[in-house]
Amino acid sequence: MFAEKAPSNAPEWSVSDLAGALKRTLEDAFGHVRLRGEVSGYRGPHSSGHAYFCLKDQNARIDAVIWKGSFARLKIRPEEGMEVIATGRITTFPGSSKYQIVVETLEPAGIGALMALLEERRRKLSAEGLFAQERKRPLPFLPRVIGVVTSPTGAVIRDILHRLEDRFPRRVLVWPVRVQGETCAAEVAAAIRGFNALEPGGRIPRPDVLIVARGGGSIEDLWGFNEEIVVRAAAESAIPLVSAVGHETDTTLIDYASDRRAPTPTGAAEMVVPVRVELMAAVNDLSRRHMEATLRLVERRRSDLRATARALPTPEALFSPKRQRLDLAAAKLYPALARNARGHEERLLKVARQLAHVSPVANVARMRARLDAVGPRPYNAVCRSVLLREESLKQIGRRLVVSREALLRAERTRLAQGHELTQRVAERLVPALQGQIARKADRLEALSKLFDSLNYKSVLKRGFALVRDADGQPLNSADAVLDGRALVLEFADGKADATGGRIGSRPRVAKPKLVVAEEQGALF
Repeated sequence: MFAEKAPSNAPEWSVSDLAGALKRTLEDAFGHVRLRGEVSGYRGPHSSGHAYFCLKDQNARIDAVIWKGSFARLKIRPEEGMEVIATGRITTFPGSSKYQIVVETLEPAGIGALMALLEERRRKLSAEGLFAQERKRPLPFLPRVIGVVTSPTGAVIRDILHRLEDRFPRRVLVWPVRVQGETCAAEVAAAIRGFNALEPGGRIPRPDVLIVARGGGSIEDLWGFNEEIVVRAAAESAIPLVSAVGHETDTTLIDYASDRRAPTPTGAAEMVVPVRVELMAAVNDLSRRHMEATLRLVERRRSDLRATARALPTPEALFSPKRQRLDLAAAKLYPALARNARGHEERLLKVARQLAHVSPVANVARMRARLDAVGPRPYNAVCRSVLLREESLKQIGRRLVVSREALLRAERTRLAQGHELTQRVAERLVPALQGQIARKADRLEALSKLFDSLNYKSVLKRGFALVRDADGQPLNSADAVLDGRALVLEFADGKADATGGRIGSRPRVAKPKLVVAEEQGALF
């Protein structure tokens, strides 16, 4: 049924043999080359010390690698978007069937095309005022709904939700978009405008703050967030917007147009909500302080009352002079009563003698008529006095009620002002503390790099050795080496013992030490 194939004399290759042959052919044909291109995908040296990235131009790209030894000797370090001239050799990597350039030296050649385009677009939008500080709005202190524009399948949304759950759980609306590719910019801009188009109080709640988030990547991966349509949508957003695109070192144009920029998506979640436990602690602390202030006020008023009471005279001091006068009056009363009784007795006798001539019935009738003329006037006067006193007490009570309400209103106003001041101080304290921690970390990293550059052990790693004598003192010249003297050689990976000796000259021996006897005293 099937025709048999004719036998072939072509040799059979194994995959390893073919990969080795291709590698030798490529290396023999090109050898060392000078290659100009733009650095892309650079994220710093690997944990092994090697650096991996790509060199590209408008139409092609090639993988590049700098081995650890060559990386330490570079005069300049590669940066994302930098246009460089790399000198190295072309080779292949059989493990993935790719060719690459092993870079030995690196020279700057100018700013990359993408970086130049990015800078031109940034200047244009900045001239229009889209990045002005006065356009930026403060974030709400405690948003009810948070809108997130990101990919629903990545780790970014999980990090944001987890961080919100830890700090202060809020309702989250996710607008799924592509965060990379040709449609990325249009979808992100539509999501921002879609959130802003929601009506307050509608079926779908309108977010109080927006987060545009994406993980890290190369400048090509993040290019969708540099598009003009995304920047204009972020600047036109009526809802405060936080950009969390890439890592802390990645900067896109949406970062300039947003109201706040977060270094990471997790940092954006920390910006939009406070820590519930800290808020509860602050409220409890304010309540405690308010109670303590009230107690202190009551205690101060009690102390003032006691001081006022101590300033008033005691009942004993008030009644002592009166009591003394009463005692003196009592001592004089009996003789005075006796004299008065005698006087009345004399007058009574005189009146009795007169009454013998005048009838008492007429006098009684006259006295009764005078008493009837007085009538109820004393009783009415007492009633009027009681009514006047009652009205006066009511007026005093009304004034006391008004005074108490005014005092309570003033106290509530003072507490509200204190609470607002505490909130403003708390909002400024967190960014200030984060900025100080970042500056301390940068300074520590700079000191660590300076220490590594000044450490003599970095010199030993390049093949040098440190020579010390038996006492551990370093020897700086060949004249300090004596024949037969024990030496210690320190290399980068350890120490070794050696014996000193001169090459090409007569042996040197240690000079005898002249011992001077202590001065002897005179015999005479």
